[in-house]
Amino acid sequence: MAHFAKLGTGNIVEKVEVVSNDVATTEQNGIDFLNNLYGTRDIWKQTSYNGNIRKNYAGIGFTYDETRDAFIGPQVYPSWVLNEDTCRWEAPVPYPSDGLSYYWDEETQTWIEGTE
Repeated sequence: MAHFAKLGTGNIVEKVEVVSNDVATTEQNGIDFLNNLYGTRDIWKQTSYNGNIRKNYAGIGFTYDETRDAFIGPQVYPSWVLNEDTCRWEAPVPYPSDGLSYYWDEETQTWIEGTE
């Protein structure tokens, strides 16, 4: 199955639809199918669960960045920075690798042990 993200104002993903691979033999075929189905001329971009297309699987509220040809999720916290290679937000401090669970505390910009 092929997945397509409908883009709205500001290239924000409004919905994601699934189209049979028999129909979506190319990205354009999938786009044409969806626009014919809905009687629209919407902007659609193909996305994939495994990140083979456009870095990340598109979700509602994600932004499609034309320059990077990537879907980027909403910024998690103001201090987090975008990793240009993965197009994912990363904390300014690496997640601890001791096998315990942590949550991010934006006020102190540290990982706190436990779950929030």
